[in-house]
Amino acid sequence: MAIADVTVIPIGTETPSVSSYVADIQRVLKKYEESGKIRFQLTPMNTIIEGELPDLFEVIQAMHEVPFEKGLMRVATNIRIDDRRDVKRKMEEKVRRVESQLNR
Repeated sequence: MAIADVTVIPIGTETPSVSSYVADIQRVLKKYEESGKIRFQLTPMNTIIEGELPDLFEVIQAMHEVPFEKGLMRVATNIRIDDRRDVKRKMEEKVRRVESQLNR
């Protein structure tokens, strides 16, 4: 199980706001989540996606395509992947692990 931190940056929008692009991307993610391929979490600056690595790449490509589907001609997508194969941990477990260290 891998976790990816993904930020899709639409370039050339009419206004500084990108919330409509983010909302459309979240709708795409919801479909993948409903199919059981991923879990995801929206944050103020990015989206965290959890799943098998091949599925994550498929989902990231679908996310990247959203601004193009809305008529933009340029998109930048930043991706950071944590792929640990000796232990399977969900997003929440990683956070709890750090929090347990803080409580020592």
